Amino acid sequence: MAGKLKIHGRLLCNMWLHLLCSSLLLITTEIIVSTAEDTSTFQSIADGETVVSTGGTFELGFFSAGASKSRYVAIWYKKIPVATIVWIANRDTPLTGSSGVLKVSSPGFLVLVDQKNTTVWSSNTSSSAQNPVGKLLDSGNLVVIDGNDHNDTEKYLWQSFDYPGDTLLPGMKLGRNKITGFNWHLTPWKSPQDPSPGNYTYQLGPDGYHELIVREGSVIKYRTGPWNGIQFSGMHNLDSDHTNTYGFVLDDDEEVYYGYKLLNGSVLSRLALTQDGFLHSYTWSGETQGWVLYLTAQVDICDSYGLCGCLEGFTPNFRQDRDLVDWSYGCVRKTPLSCTGDIFKKYSGMKLPNTEQSWYNSSMNLKECEMMCMNSFCSCTAFANLDVRDGGRGCLLWFSDLIDIRYSTGNGQDVYVRMAASEEGMELSCCLEQSLKGK
Repeated sequence: MAGKLKIHGRLLCNMWLHLLCSSLLLITTEIIVSTAEDTSTFQSIADGETVVSTGGTFELGFFSAGASKSRYVAIWYKKIPVATIVWIANRDTPLTGSSGVLKVSSPGFLVLVDQKNTTVWSSNTSSSAQNPVGKLLDSGNLVVIDGNDHNDTEKYLWQSFDYPGDTLLPGMKLGRNKITGFNWHLTPWKSPQDPSPGNYTYQLGPDGYHELIVREGSVIKYRTGPWNGIQFSGMHNLDSDHTNTYGFVLDDDEEVYYGYKLLNGSVLSRLALTQDGFLHSYTWSGETQGWVLYLTAQVDICDSYGLCGCLEGFTPNFRQDRDLVDWSYGCVRKTPLSCTGDIFKKYSGMKLPNTEQSWYNSSMNLKECEMMCMNSFCSCTAFANLDVRDGGRGCLLWFSDLIDIRYSTGNGQDVYVRMAASEEGMELSCCLEQSLKGK
């Protein structure tokens, strides 16, 4: 018989007063945990039963959120005392009773049915198997595999990592398949009692060069800046993270995505999109028995999209009927461009501008990048290296207003902005300056 262990968030907060429970995206949940020994592979799971991953890190079963009686199939951490959900199957279609069953059916589907055997939720598959089975991996990935194919256990008919919720685990992707258009992205819970998708998204921008963007509906609230080979130019605190290693995969023919991996496999780490649109990264502390917030993407008010002040050589574009502290109309050059005799001013340590109206080439050097921008007359407004490693390589050009650019408090990047040559105090760009010195 399966025993029942009720884990209540309110009780946990009282037990662990030294934890910042309100900042952990914790939820008041009732999780039914099986006392019997479970394996990681299954054909069906009834409400009241669970499956534990191979190494015992994660558990799959049914839960209720807060005071709600609705039931969901979810994955949570097995070995920690704080109930933390990392993935939910039926976010939009909760069960109304405790008679649900998750089962594997041919040719390789996961199907959730209610007490009337009516399908509430199901996965999809593009492949088939003679003996499909479900398996919970120790990465937290729920997969469907062919139980007869013991030689290729990584050939997945379906995997939960392709359908993130509000949590990004090590090994997950955020990005896009260019062939199919498939989009890996995060959406937060609506509320602690309702895990259905909220109004925020965290995903790869659809246009221009690639950067990750938080949107509220269709409105941009935050952006990371483009990846520069080491980090996103606007996430200057990534270099202080000694828990994970970050990467960006750019395959022009198929996929482009961001992800991270653990430097120490024994560490528990997760990134979550909160209900108010903030990105928080946590690690589990065995010493305090709680989640530690170690990185926040939005560090200060100037990380809010398009909010803060102007660069040198620009002036606020005020309207007479607006308060002078309102920056919503952006900035304009003090001296208009001539388009034929302009120069480029180097700004160092910058979060690069919004890249939705940009163009890039990975094989050009910075001198070639400058010449292309200059020869584009007034349509090209700035340029930068695509990759800052090994002295810099690649070309990134902007063909629009420079939006959401700011000085970085960490390791920002050089950007060369087109300015009128008559502007006093302007410096020549790196490439032209070097060529002049060589004469």
